[in-house]
Amino acid sequence: MAKTLRIGFIGAGANTRLRHIPGFKAIENVEIVAVCNRRPGSTAAVAREFGIAKTFERWQDLVADPNIDAVVIGTWPYLHCPITLAALEAGKHVLTEARLSLNAAEAHQMLTASRKHPKLVTQVVPSPYGLKGHDVMTELLAGSYLGELCEVQVYARNNALADPAAPLSWRQDVGLSGFNMLSLGIVHETLLRWAPPPIRVISQVHAFIPTRIDPESGVRRPVGTPDSVQILAILENGARAVYQLSAVTPFGQGMGIWLYGAHGVLHYDLVQGRIEGASGKAKPGPRQTLEEIPIPPSKARNWRVEADFVDAIRHQSPIQFTDFATGVAYMEFTEAVARSAQRGQAVNLPLAEFLYEDNG
Repeated sequence: MAKTLRIGFIGAGANTRLRHIPGFKAIENVEIVAVCNRRPGSTAAVAREFGIAKTFERWQDLVADPNIDAVVIGTWPYLHCPITLAALEAGKHVLTEARLSLNAAEAHQMLTASRKHPKLVTQVVPSPYGLKGHDVMTELLAGSYLGELCEVQVYARNNALADPAAPLSWRQDVGLSGFNMLSLGIVHETLLRWAPPPIRVISQVHAFIPTRIDPESGVRRPVGTPDSVQILAILENGARAVYQLSAVTPFGQGMGIWLYGAHGVLHYDLVQGRIEGASGKAKPGPRQTLEEIPIPPSKARNWRVEADFVDAIRHQSPIQFTDFATGVAYMEFTEAVARSAQRGQAVNLPLAEFLYEDNG
């Protein structure tokens, strides 16, 4: 029988209650022993709902508890780095909610700390998009379906921020969310599974609704992150990529990735979990019809983040979705996008100040 793995939660918001707590409770010999939220009342409510025996008012005390083996961080990004560093120093495994950190500097600190503790598992909750058909996409790309990758289009359009009367969200507070903007980190992480990384980006960003009411103070404040983002990028293999993200589009919504190759095209609808494509070296034609590419049940991946985390702890299984190195990559990309928009010029990747760090 495996030793009981004792887990403490810091930050138990909606996603944690929906996915992570039930996910861990379903695993044999795993016990959720402690929880700490921002407010004592919220902490007590979560403990009652899920039968968690121990509560803490300060996350530092939960991290220091010797009866906890692993820490799950479900807070906003501003606490991901300090909690991770403290938990690793205390000898605890870490699963942190996405996005990895506030900025690239914190992401590198987290990666460096993880490498100083190689016996401890560190994992960041992955983008759920594209997981279902990942194996099918990987097989198609490994074959000759596309040929040489030439063009990439990434789009994510919704109306989440279209209401000017909606209050300021923590996602629009740069002190809480950092350089993370809209779903950029999530869709870029998904793209990194199937395409080479970017080496140069140029971007523009804008907030069509520039101020909102802070729900805690009642004061109208400038928003700290954009609601519209456009990016041009050069990928490592020379392919060109275009990103378009908006949270103020009432119509024409959707989220997906197009991959255009020398003799094929693939489209992954990230909302529907559906792949379509066309391939042919001979006379592709101007109006070639895309056909759906089935995702067989035997190849369809399901959500198993919690199980992967436990397997990595118990069996030293490698983390594929998602390790800290991947988190660093998407945090550098997100920060490069912000820098480019601010400076009005292209930014190269990896970011220059980190080129000689974290080389393992």
